[in-house]
Amino acid sequence: MNKYLIVGLGNIGDEYRDTRHNIGFKMLDAFAEASNVTFEDRRYGFVGRCRVKNAEMVLLKPSTYMNLSGNAVRYWMQEEKIPLENLLVLVDDLNIPFGTIRIRKQGSAGGHNGLKHIEQVLGTANYARIRFGIGNEYTRGAQIGYVLGQWTEDEEKILPDRLAVIKEIIPSFCLQGIDRTMNQYNGK
Repeated sequence: MNKYLIVGLGNIGDEYRDTRHNIGFKMLDAFAEASNVTFEDRRYGFVGRCRVKNAEMVLLKPSTYMNLSGNAVRYWMQEEKIPLENLLVLVDDLNIPFGTIRIRKQGSAGGHNGLKHIEQVLGTANYARIRFGIGNEYTRGAQIGYVLGQWTEDEEKILPDRLAVIKEIIPSFCLQGIDRTMNQYNGK
């Protein structure tokens, strides 16, 4: 049985619930709901578990707040003895258009504080991630307000369709590997 750590990045608390920055939580919640998984409040985060064929998945929503996400990732990788190649991080990305999904096997943090901390704590950027484009429709100096802002009505209408794709990508990563998953889903 192969074990995987699937991490949705976000901030805990009602004030962050439906913000763009919490799309990592939203992606993981969509997958968990489709898989009948419930989360338990555990050390450094909310944890759920499921299996798809021969893949055991540990689903993690860190409770450390975005900027300290690496602490939760390191703890659960060690606790569950999950190798780096079996880590998948779900994250928002300002640099790609809203609703665009990009799967990468490694890469830079791209200015994202959650990814920066994970990279700092793990000592590498060589882990898989799903980047969900939130666009950059904000005026100069308004980035924080935009990232921590609520979805527009038009974005809300498109989200379910995009989240449906995420629900396919997560098991594909575990069962087919990152390369085949990237070939199948990037650009969709």
